[in-house]
Amino acid sequence: MRLLCTFVLLAALSACEPASKPPAAGAAPSVATEPQRLLRHVVLVKFKDGSTPEQIRALETAFAGLKTQLPELIRDFEFGVNNSPEALSEGLTHCFLLSFASEKDRDAYLIHPIHKAFVEQYAKKDVDKAVVVDYWNDTK
Repeated sequence: MRLLCTFVLLAALSACEPASKPPAAGAAPSVATEPQRLLRHVVLVKFKDGSTPEQIRALETAFAGLKTQLPELIRDFEFGVNNSPEALSEGLTHCFLLSFASEKDRDAYLIHPIHKAFVEQYAKKDVDKAVVVDYWNDTK
């Protein structure tokens, strides 16, 4: 009798609430996608001692603007200021991270006149040291 009551209770509960909710009206069906593999281009920067906050802000803005100017090459862009407590930055204060779909896109970016103009106008004037590392993100 106890087993029968448990079965009836479970059957009643399962009938009250659907196993999964249907998508909202007008919502696109969800599709599981694989994470996309991207080539990351990391630029770590130490500014010259005499660089003003305005000059640094101008470089940040110009660097971020490259994504808008070269959307066919740059998939994503972000940057930030170092806040590590480890004291291992060796004076590098800023990290700029660009993402590319391929090495071909990265290579085209490096020689593009817009990138070269940015380097001439901002980087050569205000950057004391730059360290660049490129890698393919691991999507596993």
